[in-house]
Amino acid sequence: MKYNFDELIERRGTNAIKYDAMKELWGREDLIPMWVADMDFRTPSFILEAIRRRLDHEVLGYTHPADSYYEAIIHWVDKRYGMKVERDDLHYIPGIVPGIHHAVCALTEKGDKIAIQPPVYHPFRQIIEGTGRVPVCAPLVLRDGRFCMDFDALRRALEGCKLFILCNPHNPGGVVWTQEELEEVSRICEACGVTVISDEIHADMVFAPHRHRPFATVTPWVREHTVTFMAPSKVFNMPGIIVSQAIVYNPELRERFYGYIDRNDLAMGNVFSYLAAEAAYTEGEEWLTQMLDYAQANIRLVDERLKERMPKIKAVLPEASFLIFLDCRELGFATQAELESFFVNEARLGLNNGSMFGEEGTGFMRLNVAAPRSVVEQALQQLEEAYARL
Repeated sequence: MKYNFDELIERRGTNAIKYDAMKELWGREDLIPMWVADMDFRTPSFILEAIRRRLDHEVLGYTHPADSYYEAIIHWVDKRYGMKVERDDLHYIPGIVPGIHHAVCALTEKGDKIAIQPPVYHPFRQIIEGTGRVPVCAPLVLRDGRFCMDFDALRRALEGCKLFILCNPHNPGGVVWTQEELEEVSRICEACGVTVISDEIHADMVFAPHRHRPFATVTPWVREHTVTFMAPSKVFNMPGIIVSQAIVYNPELRERFYGYIDRNDLAMGNVFSYLAAEAAYTEGEEWLTQMLDYAQANIRLVDERLKERMPKIKAVLPEASFLIFLDCRELGFATQAELESFFVNEARLGLNNGSMFGEEGTGFMRLNVAAPRSVVEQALQQLEEAYARL
C-alpha cells in the first residue's frame, strides 16, 4: 500500500479531544480512546502539503474560496454519485453541525416540530431542543443485525412537522439506505409536505457492494425540498479544519437558507479550509480507497473476534464508516452506567455511550476502529480479558 495505516502517531498533549479529554470525561487517562469520530491515521500528505504551501505566504488574512474549490466539489460528487451540481447550488458551511443549526433557524420557527430517527447522531436532538424546536422521534428497528426504518412510525412522526433530519448514511447504525428505502421516505415527505435536511458526511465511506445515493437525487420532489450537507473533513481526517458544503437545488429554498447565512455573516472559512478541501477532492481518491480497505479489515477483525470469543457482544456491521455499534444487551447490565463502567474500568476502553444517541441506544456502545491494527488488537485483548472476568 502507498499509505501506511499501521503507523503509531502520538496524539497525547496535542489538545486532541479523543485523548486529552479522557481525564475530564472518565476520570482516568489509561484508556485506549475509541470514541470521537476522527482517525488515528496521519492526515493525508497532499492536504498537509497544500497547507504548507499556503504558509509560504506569511499573511494569514481573510480568505474567500477560489473557483477551483467549487470545481473540485462539483467534479467529486458527479464522479462518485452522478450528482449534477452547479456553482449556484453550493455554499461553504463552517461544519455540518453549525450548518444544520443555521438551516433549522432559517427554515423553521420556535415551537415547530422536527423529526429524527433515533438512535441517531446526538447533535440532531441537541440543535432542535437548543433552538426551541420540538423533536419528534420515528425510531429505527434493529432487524437481523441491520437498523431499518419503520415507515409507519415515520409517517406518523412527520404529520405536523416542518423538517425531517435524515442521516444518510446513518450514524451510529452505519446503514447505507437503499434506493427503495429512500424513495419511500420521499413519498412520505411529499405527502406530509416536509422539507428534508440530509446529513451525508459519511457518504464517501461506503463499503462495496453498497452505494451511496444522495437523497436529493432520489425523486424530482425531494430535489426541490432537500438541503444536503457533505464534507471532506471526516473521510480525510481533517475535522480540525472546519470545512463542509451545502447543496440546495431549489432557488427559493436556497434564498431562505443561503440568504440567512449570508445576511448573518455565518459562513466565512479559515485560511486553510478551502485549500484543504480542494486538495482532498482533487488528489484523495487513492488514499480514500486504501483507507476504506484498511478500516473494513479492522471491522472484520472485530466481528470475528467477538463471534469467536465474546459472543454476548454483537457488532452491528456498518455498511459505511469506521464506527461499529456494539449490541451489549446480552451482557445483562441493569443500567447503561454499569455497561459504560465495564468498558472503562474493566476493559480500559473509552467508547461512546450508546444512550447519547437516544434511549434507543441503551445497551449499546459505539466503537471507532479508525486506528492502527495493533491498537485494535490490543483493545480487543483488553475487552476479551474483561469479558472473561465478567
